[in-house]
Amino acid sequence: MDLFDYMRETQQEKESPLASRMRPTKLDEVVGQQHIIGKDKLLYRAIKADKLGSIIFYGPPGTGKTTLAKVIANTTSAEFKQINATVAGKKDMEEVVKEAKELLGMYQRKTILFIDEIHRFNKGQQDYLLPYVEDGTITLIGATTENPYFEVNGALLSRSSVFELKSLAKEDIRQLLQRAVYDKEKGMGSYKAAIDEDALDFLADIAGGDARSALNAIELGILTTERSADGIIHITLEVASECIQKRVVRYDKTGDNHYDTISAFIKSMRGSDPDAAVYYLAKMLYAGEDVKFIARRIMICAAEDVGNADPMALTVAVSAAQAVERIGMPESQIILSQAVLYVASAPKSNSAVNAIMAANESVRTVKTTVPAHLQDAHYKGAQKLGHGVGYQYAHDYPNHYAHQQYLPDEIKNARFYEPGDLGNEKQTKEWLQKLREQ
Repeated sequence: MDLFDYMRETQQEKESPLASRMRPTKLDEVVGQQHIIGKDKLLYRAIKADKLGSIIFYGPPGTGKTTLAKVIANTTSAEFKQINATVAGKKDMEEVVKEAKELLGMYQRKTILFIDEIHRFNKGQQDYLLPYVEDGTITLIGATTENPYFEVNGALLSRSSVFELKSLAKEDIRQLLQRAVYDKEKGMGSYKAAIDEDALDFLADIAGGDARSALNAIELGILTTERSADGIIHITLEVASECIQKRVVRYDKTGDNHYDTISAFIKSMRGSDPDAAVYYLAKMLYAGEDVKFIARRIMICAAEDVGNADPMALTVAVSAAQAVERIGMPESQIILSQAVLYVASAPKSNSAVNAIMAANESVRTVKTTVPAHLQDAHYKGAQKLGHGVGYQYAHDYPNHYAHQQYLPDEIKNARFYEPGDLGNEKQTKEWLQKLREQ
């Protein structure tokens, strides 16, 4: 590189977005993802020792996939090449492979090829890489926001280690934002800006684990906010909300407002008001509430407040909980909305709650013994003890029902389950009454 190239690169770096300038160059500078780059983890040791095999980084946008690739580029002795699958084609890969062969043959120097958005390559393009990954001509680093087990060639995947990156925690985003505001070397410290604690919390929260989104907002805030009389650019909560185009919603995940909102959400579903329920869902999502937390509350409500009046409510809620973990936002809001509306609109019954609570109380206060005819009779000598003697096999009788005592003698007349009069439970109630009369 000559002087002009160096000056051009330096100027480009100064003019590049904050998120790009803040990208770590060393492994120890990376924030978050300690489950894969902690000092006792395989990836950390492989990068430090420069003994990296082919890998796939998989995770949401802004979680550090490209960052980790850049860190590897700065720490490896291998030649590092980068292409983006959204614009690159087979010709670009052929050129990389040709150079990699020459380097390996002439200088015994390996080549690392980083392919961003690797899921954009079709099967044929991915197949082209396979023999060169297999014979060691190139070491592949792929980055994808899509599940690689669905989007990446199985043969290529089997020759790579998959590392899943998680959305950054709120504290990780806070740390990055503080570094961005006050770091004079890579951040915007030379602008003499300051960020209020509530603005810092808001941006860290609303970014939803996406570091790039948070850094873009703080950069816009500093560049477009007038200096105050004290000569400092103050990033207030109002400025922060404008820069990320999100209205500030009073919603503290650890405070009263959080519990008030979730309480109203549950009570709206229980009260069969789908409009109110979906409104509180939207409010929680807007404020950055964890979708898994919301899904858990829907599942509980489906069992506690709908129960057997509509058993499908729990099935819908559980399916929604599984789906949001696999899909993520923003699509998860549709899945949650479907589950909320179903549960809110379903007929209601709390008989499942009442039954287990009454049974718990009986277990706690009354000592009982299992009736002899219900006791295990699958061992030698059981009959001599009277165990299982007189038991009537239900399927041998009309309606698959044998009238016999199942509860212990001490509570033989107890009633724990009282079906409601709505939905499926109305039929259940009629059926049980018919059996009891029989």
